[in-house]
Amino acid sequence: MNNSPTAVVEAAFRHYRSQDREAAFALYAEDFTFTSPRDDHIDKAAFFERCFPTADRFTEQRLLHVVPADGELVLVHYEYELTTGSRYRNVEAITVRDGLVREVQVFFGGEVGDRR
Repeated sequence: MNNSPTAVVEAAFRHYRSQDREAAFALYAEDFTFTSPRDDHIDKAAFFERCFPTADRFTEQRLLHVVPADGELVLVHYEYELTTGSRYRNVEAITVRDGLVREVQVFFGGEVGDRR
């Protein structure tokens, strides 16, 4: 696998969507932290218990932009549709170092209309 930060981030999203926990788990550092409006610096264990199993809420998730901001930071802008039919866009700032995801900061966007 290509260990560039963008490749690691794209793989992490693929493994999340397919719910391949084993493959995803290997991409996250042991000192990983996750922060969102609902979670404040939770660790790897809490992330995989609380957040990772939520992919079944989505009918679709599209990565709109995966942009390296510097040598470690990748910004991801994505859109997803929930099983309820509601669509949202979020941005994540993801730090990847030595081929491992070290930190994820999620910024929730609002509901969007149908933009297919």
